[in-house]
Amino acid sequence: MPDKPHDNDILRYRTPRGLKRAGLIALCAAGAVAAIGIALRYQGEKRTENWTEDQFIPSVQVVKPKGAQAGGDLTLPGDVQAFTNAPIYAQVSGTVRKWYFDIGARVKKGALLAQLDDRNYQAALDQAKGQLARDSATLANAKVDLGRYQALAAQNAISAQQLAAQTTTVAADTGIVDTDRAAVQNAAVNLGYTRITAPFDGIVTSRAVDVGTLVTIGTASPTPLFTITDQTRLRIYVHVPQVYSAALTPGLTARFTVPEYPGRQFTATLAAAAQAMSAANGTQLAQFVIDNAGGTIKPGDYAEVHLQLAAGKGSVRLPATTLLFRDSGMMVATVDSSDHVRLKPIHIGTDMGNAVEVDNGVAPADRVIDNPPDSIRDGDKVRVGTAPD
Repeated sequence: MPDKPHDNDILRYRTPRGLKRAGLIALCAAGAVAAIGIALRYQGEKRTENWTEDQFIPSVQVVKPKGAQAGGDLTLPGDVQAFTNAPIYAQVSGTVRKWYFDIGARVKKGALLAQLDDRNYQAALDQAKGQLARDSATLANAKVDLGRYQALAAQNAISAQQLAAQTTTVAADTGIVDTDRAAVQNAAVNLGYTRITAPFDGIVTSRAVDVGTLVTIGTASPTPLFTITDQTRLRIYVHVPQVYSAALTPGLTARFTVPEYPGRQFTATLAAAAQAMSAANGTQLAQFVIDNAGGTIKPGDYAEVHLQLAAGKGSVRLPATTLLFRDSGMMVATVDSSDHVRLKPIHIGTDMGNAVEVDNGVAPADRVIDNPPDSIRDGDKVRVGTAPD
């Protein structure tokens, strides 16, 4: 007969079957969840790190150097002046009795511009003529006496001393007459100066007199009564920098524009160059001549003069926005095949304002960064784009 279970065995706790297995499965599941979470977080951090690194790499635009086959256009300021310009001053003092031409009037050579009061000068001329007539009569009488004295001296009727005295009298009277004649000429010239006339064909560009104005000569810095300019030919004075002075060859033709005719171009021809550099600004003064028969261009105009320069051999052209100014000199930033920055020193052959011709330091195949930041350094990693033309 089998033994009966003891009471203590009945009360003892027994682990249900499968519970350990369930706990082990739950533990594994929790570990898997934790591993997946850690992996996802790592991947997120990596993506963030990669994104941050991508954002840190600057994007740049690059341009290709262009061959400088055509000459560059150099633009310089020009000063337009009349080929012939005459400020007219009074040469005698007097009151203006009448003036005849105002500004803008076209006048011919010898035209009467103004008349000064000439009564005093007419009186001076009349007085000089009277003095000349009186002294001429005295000289004539002295010459008659001299002829008589000479006849008497031939007969030994008078002494040699008397003849010499009469000869001296004739010579003195001759001198007086010559002085009187010069006085008449001077008075006639002064009378003529009361007529203010045009020295050549031209245009009246200034008038500073009116009826009743007292004109006084000999004053410091006098104002011209009139200014006459011949505008059929004009000059343009241009200060050409030393580096471009070799382009000033005989017969050089320049194009220029003036503000009052936007979009319209005119031509001028080199007439002369100073053949010396100004110590003040390192430029050579060049004079261009304009045929202005139509009177289109005005003296005093500001002009923009365009000179065509020959291209340097082996030069390339770059936008001025690619230049970097460093302590070691002028540079450009290029990008190598691995998209890293390489700074290159350059030499500028011609500066054309918005572009430069580089004759050393850059090859046509280089990728040059446009508008490089000042912080860019050799070896920096960059992301490359192409600058629009």
